[in-house]
Amino acid sequence: MPSLDAYDDFLKEAGHSGMFLIAGPCVVESEDLCQEVAERVQGLCKERNLPYIFKASYRKANRSSANSFTGIGDHEALAVLGRIRERYRLPVLTDIHDAQEASMAANHVDVLQIPAFLARQTDLLEAAARTGRWINIKKGQFMSASSMKFAAEKVTRLGNPRIWLTERGTQFGYHDLIVDFRSIPRMQNLGYPVVVDITHSLQQPNQESGVTAGTPEYIETIGKAAIACGAQGIFLETHPNPSLALSDGANMLPLPQLPRLLDRLLALDQTVRSFAKEES
Repeated sequence: MPSLDAYDDFLKEAGHSGMFLIAGPCVVESEDLCQEVAERVQGLCKERNLPYIFKASYRKANRSSANSFTGIGDHEALAVLGRIRERYRLPVLTDIHDAQEASMAANHVDVLQIPAFLARQTDLLEAAARTGRWINIKKGQFMSASSMKFAAEKVTRLGNPRIWLTERGTQFGYHDLIVDFRSIPRMQNLGYPVVVDITHSLQQPNQESGVTAGTPEYIETIGKAAIACGAQGIFLETHPNPSLALSDGANMLPLPQLPRLLDRLLALDQTVRSFAKEES
């Protein structure tokens, strides 16, 4: 297995110079699925010279229903992520949910993600910071963009500046999320690259059925708006057949639709960066 710092330059570049992509299935359903998605998305990104980070949760700790799929087992799923990382030479991201998981997950991945519901969890942020890995902190649905400085400070005060901040919508009533695009410049003003999660931000949580709904027909709309507003990173979940996905299928992008979306986002990103150069 390559060194956990082997992708440091890649991740630094991805955080500061143009669009980068974080994409993969919601959860490790199987090794075959992860390989299929990683291989396909990596190929698309290589064709477009687009920095790519594979993502999948090794366990889904936050589910609407107790009957929902949570994973294939922690150690088994982390081992799958480690093999994806080694086989495809890709940086890999996964969620962690409590402080004890930080060092365990860090042995297999390059980026630790703090879920939105846990963005204020001090012990979790501090444990992630101590690993020295890159940390993607998702903005809580209940938090303002400016308040994310306190989440970031819990990491940086332990000497780890490797942080991205991710916008994924704000709770609107009981069953919907709204993306406030002012969050992008506000979080960038804190000094960190900003990612926009263009699939989870289209969730419709807390349905009476116990299964989260979604509006994936707006994925491209949210993605375009994110890039137009200056987001450096795009986070999305994709699956060969979302209707068969074991988690969050209602708001995933079907994998066959990814090439068209990437082409449109990259064209817009190039235009936005051209304007920025002219203004400077």
